[in-house]
Amino acid sequence: MSIVVTAGQRGDSPQFEPVLEKVRVPRIGPAWPRVRPDRVRADKAYASRKNRAYLRRRGICCTIPDKADQARNRQKLGSRGGRPPRFDPADYRERHAVECGITASRGIALSPRDTTSSLSATRPLSS
Repeated sequence: MSIVVTAGQRGDSPQFEPVLEKVRVPRIGPAWPRVRPDRVRADKAYASRKNRAYLRRRGICCTIPDKADQARNRQKLGSRGGRPPRFDPADYRERHAVECGITASRGIALSPRDTTSSLSATRPLSS
């Protein structure tokens, strides 16, 4: 798990790449940590072409539902619209369990005195 602290009005999707760049999965024994997750499960907010291209470039499988307007525009273009991204609804349901765990760990009270260094020092419950 990785955390990137930003201002409250910043969007989630522009932070997609910085968050994935910070992922480090420790291995058992003396070895470098893994920096590429097996799979990314995200909601429709992350369904941009840029995010999908980034995942393809790094060889990461993803389960991100397609936005209705993107699907409609692709269908409007007919055969020139391309193939829809692969989506597994059963795998997407697993995202809910992870999100519930993250929501439960949001017991950190934030105040204007909190700084990036103090927030980064908090250890996520899932690691």
